[in-house]
Amino acid sequence: MAVTMTSHQSTYRAIILLLLVVQSQCQNPRVVRIGAILSSTQNQQVFQDAVRGLNNNSNIRFEYTSIIMDSNRIQSALKLCDELVKKAVHIVIVSHPPAPDNEQAPISVSYTCGFYNIPVIGISTRDSSFSDKVCTMDASTIPVGMLGLKLSNSTNEDVHIRDSVQVIGQAMQKFFIQNSDLQNITDTPTDCRSVNNDWEIGNKILAALKTEKLEKGQTGQVSFNEDGDRVNAVYFIRNSQQDKVMVGYYGNKQAAEPALKITGENKIVWPGNLMAKPKGVKISTHLKVVTLKATPFVHTELLSEKGSCEEKKNERICWKVNATTGEKVDYCCYGYCIDMLIDISKKVNFTFELHLSTDNSFGTLTRTNNSKMKTWNGMIGELVSEQSDLIVAPLTINPERAEHIDFSKPFKYQGLIILVKKTQKDSSLASFLQPFQDTLWILVGLSVHVVALVLYLLDRFSPFGRFKLAKSDDTEEDALNLSSAMWFAWGVLLNSGIGEGTPRSFSARVLGMVWAGFAMIIVASYTANLAAFLVLDRPEASITGIDDARLRNPNENFKYATVKNSAVEMYFKRQVELSTMYRQMETRNYRTAEEAIDEVKKGNLQAFIWDSSRLEYEAAKDCELITAGELFGRSGLGIGLRKKSPWTHDISMAILKLHERGRMEELDNKWILNESTDCSESERDSAPATLGLTNMAGVFMMVAGGIVAGVILIFVEIAYKRHRGLKEKELELARNAADRWRGNIEKRRTLRQTLQRQRDEQLASNALSAKFLAAPEGNGTTMGEGHHQGHRLSYTEATGSRLYAPPPGAMAHSNTRSVTINNPAYSSEHHDDNLV
Repeated sequence: MAVTMTSHQSTYRAIILLLLVVQSQCQNPRVVRIGAILSSTQNQQVFQDAVRGLNNNSNIRFEYTSIIMDSNRIQSALKLCDELVKKAVHIVIVSHPPAPDNEQAPISVSYTCGFYNIPVIGISTRDSSFSDKVCTMDASTIPVGMLGLKLSNSTNEDVHIRDSVQVIGQAMQKFFIQNSDLQNITDTPTDCRSVNNDWEIGNKILAALKTEKLEKGQTGQVSFNEDGDRVNAVYFIRNSQQDKVMVGYYGNKQAAEPALKITGENKIVWPGNLMAKPKGVKISTHLKVVTLKATPFVHTELLSEKGSCEEKKNERICWKVNATTGEKVDYCCYGYCIDMLIDISKKVNFTFELHLSTDNSFGTLTRTNNSKMKTWNGMIGELVSEQSDLIVAPLTINPERAEHIDFSKPFKYQGLIILVKKTQKDSSLASFLQPFQDTLWILVGLSVHVVALVLYLLDRFSPFGRFKLAKSDDTEEDALNLSSAMWFAWGVLLNSGIGEGTPRSFSARVLGMVWAGFAMIIVASYTANLAAFLVLDRPEASITGIDDARLRNPNENFKYATVKNSAVEMYFKRQVELSTMYRQMETRNYRTAEEAIDEVKKGNLQAFIWDSSRLEYEAAKDCELITAGELFGRSGLGIGLRKKSPWTHDISMAILKLHERGRMEELDNKWILNESTDCSESERDSAPATLGLTNMAGVFMMVAGGIVAGVILIFVEIAYKRHRGLKEKELELARNAADRWRGNIEKRRTLRQTLQRQRDEQLASNALSAKFLAAPEGNGTTMGEGHHQGHRLSYTEATGSRLYAPPPGAMAHSNTRSVTINNPAYSSEHHDDNLV
């Protein structure tokens, strides 16, 4: 029981929850606002009724608002902003103005809505604009027997409005199912003054409309392609008789019916007012296509070497007849032209068989068997003789060929250009000096020495310079000599550290600051010019272009050529101003472009003139090659067809569509640009130039010269120092000898003075002694023997000066002797002067 009760309780709760959800959705339903710009009030009523019909069978509330379109396109855009965008509409249905002659008004509405990502459904289809004019009771110029198409319900605006509303209703139902987390549409644009167009929900709604399909609409099946155009529209097939008679239709009126159905074939009146159907002409849809090897448009590889052709990579089997044996040799063909041929065959609906030209040439008019009649050879010859249906190759469109074959619209535009081998500039040892002219280098070097001299003189004569201060006792700074001034000037110029020898005076320092500014400008200018010089110092073309004097005035040392039997040869042949060049090239032209390019690489051919696409491709792959000058002889490349071929128009239209889709640019990137990656980035013109030893060899030589000069100068300094040391030693010896001589003179003078004084004292002593001897004995004073001991005076005591100190060597080689003087005045034993 408990389990049963629990089960019932869970069921009740689920029902209650579901009722709450339904009630919540009924209280806050999802809202979609549809706007319409229509041609009449009657159509406005039809639109309102159709939207109300959606609300009867939907859980989404659809709101509507509509206006009448103005014939003025500016007024139409303003009314859209003021009356629809302000009401935050999510989708807009657009018709045409009341006066259908003005077809520009809907365009302004479409552009305005497109800017703000508001989806638009246009019911005045552009597909009916031509059929309505051609197939109405008004076109009286249409001849009897013409068959034409008329869009079903093209003038019935009511049914288109109803189908548009039905498509919106179904699409929005699926939109909310896929975006279940989206409760409602928010952030809808409400003002045309805003520059923001980031309403992402609008893009999602547009995607939902494109994928919607209305099987049983009032105008037939309604569906759209990726571009938003309607597909499978129903067209009535009408026959021009006295009255326009509908004889069938094209398109899916119902899903199970065939696309084309003729309902009244027996009623058709054919051209010429005939009742019998003309037999017509059978056109084969399997075409024979001829091409040739022309890099990068057509590449070929032997099938026997490759094994098989990879169809996923758009490789196709192509054969070529061996001119010697007559056997067919299979190749794999691929490239720009093969990809384009595959795309065109799918659009135009034909199959093809591909083969290579036997003589591997485009073709030219030549006389055969000495006849007066000229015939075409090469690929054009195959086309003229109906051996082939198409030429798919880089075939240049020109008047000579157009006389005998038809061309499609150009699939690529190009011109002629010249291919040469790069000439490398010779780099001398003085390459690093090239940013400045020789005169400027001389002036810079002279300025260094002049400034150094003036700095020395200013600091020399200034009272505040180092020269004056060096003489004072309160400073230890050395005077600024000329060598220090030179070191300072060079150090500032070369931005090296200056530890000493800087000027001290204010006048010299002012000059030093000015010199520093000069050095900064010179160094910066040198650096900038050096960088520019390196950028421009690249391998360059040996000629300037088609107007180069070596092409206009040829000589044997400069050879140039093109390819035989080519459009380039024809171009030079028919240009009168290039007749001299044509005569010069006529005997030198090569069979193929490959041969000529190889000769340019080897240096046997100085210039090769050919199509710009091929030569730019070769120059990008090989770093030794470069294109010279500007394009000339501009032309287009097209597909060649037989005269009055039924495929010309369809193939031309297919090429135009490939251009519109950007397919040709994709092929350019795939085959011409992306393959050009063999040359390293440092060799490309877009990369900066790099320095090599040849560019900077002079700098290394300068350093080596500085080392050698330093080594030589050190030997000179050593020799000078040694020579100066000997001189100083000789001066020192002479100075010592002079000092000894002066010492001896002084000593002798002192001795003489001492001896003279002793003599004077002796005389005085003798006189005193005589006086004492003459005195009477009764005086009680006697002077007996030994009363006074004689006193021996040394030389120092006698003279009061130092003895002369002999050299240490003299003391080692002689006995030490002392000089004493016996003073007779104090000795009773000697009365003479003795110098021992």
